[in-house]
Amino acid sequence: MERVRVGIGGCGFVAHIHVNALSRVAGIEVEIAGIASRTKERVESFAKQCGINNCYTDYRYLLDSKDIDVIDVCVPNILHEKVCIETAMAGKHIICEKPLTGYFGKDLAETVENVGKTIPKRQMYVRAMESAQKIVQEAKSNEVKLCYAENYVYAPELTKAKRLIGASKGTILDIRAEESHSGSHAAYAKKWKLAGGGSLLRLGSHPLGAAIHLKHFEGLMTEGKPIKVKSVTAEIGNLTKTPSFLKESKKWLVSDWEDVEDWSAVFLTFEDGTKATVFANDVTLGGVVNTVTVQLSNSVVKCNLSGGGACQAYAPAPEIFSEEYLTEKLETRAGWSFPAPDEDWMRGYPQEMQDFMESVCSDRDPISDGELGKEVVRVAYAGYIAAEEGRKVEISELRNL
Repeated sequence: MERVRVGIGGCGFVAHIHVNALSRVAGIEVEIAGIASRTKERVESFAKQCGINNCYTDYRYLLDSKDIDVIDVCVPNILHEKVCIETAMAGKHIICEKPLTGYFGKDLAETVENVGKTIPKRQMYVRAMESAQKIVQEAKSNEVKLCYAENYVYAPELTKAKRLIGASKGTILDIRAEESHSGSHAAYAKKWKLAGGGSLLRLGSHPLGAAIHLKHFEGLMTEGKPIKVKSVTAEIGNLTKTPSFLKESKKWLVSDWEDVEDWSAVFLTFEDGTKATVFANDVTLGGVVNTVTVQLSNSVVKCNLSGGGACQAYAPAPEIFSEEYLTEKLETRAGWSFPAPDEDWMRGYPQEMQDFMESVCSDRDPISDGELGKEVVRVAYAGYIAAEEGRKVEISELRNL
């Protein structure tokens, strides 16, 4: 049996998901050899909970360790570039949570708080793409794998969709994809200088990644080269700033966003003239919406990555199901709900880590790699430009910036 030793950077929400997914890898012995996070109490609690022996308050201990092969980057978005590049320079393979990177105002004065409202989005695009290219190039230069943790690509629903697309031999004409929920409570998500954007980047990375991946897949299958995004139009908004909403005494939605958007819609045109529509927002109640619908010339494939519907439950009072987990972002446990039998599996996390571990052991590229991560950054920031300038933005014009 092959053996891979992983170090985890960060101990937040997604780190829990990744540790659980790594524990389900088959055919490869995976050891969580260490974890690092700045807060001593948090990292020690996480390590104890997950049975990890080595914990640190500085991730550089992970980089220096000869007992670690891979660093799983689960830190806030603003730290992705720094940690990924230093990981590559240390000769260790990289797993980077989405988005790959972004613009965080590092070239502005430290006193600037409203980064999202400070400079034109075109300047943000240039800096974000420079950051993405640095990460990808550093991984190549140091001959390490750059695994981009886009779980949508690995979800069993999307894997089946790709098989159906291949069998149908039809043309993908239209993709409609979405990730939405009632909002992140993470402090870093509220500020552009930490998150790199709002719902479009933070949530939209998932459906954007799925749409881009599917058209790449179709192009490679039919023409031997990926079909890429040609142009982008978009709208963004701050719906929780609506005056009537602000007057409501009870807020069921996260509402304390600072300089990031809470609603977005992006419209993609691909090189072959086909389309994709991506929605991402923080104003949706009732749990997480994770959907991808593919309209082909001869068929339709609908994917619900939340796993809802397989199990249905009703309770007249919220305490009836006690502390049993139902599903993410559910505001109330009373009434009808759709408990997910295996939420992580339906969203592709174990399959994602299986591929990453196999790519390290077999010295092959992962299905979701740094190039996909870079394209998602490109399209997301093109969307920000389109929304700000109120027009369609051609990707070719941005390549010359």
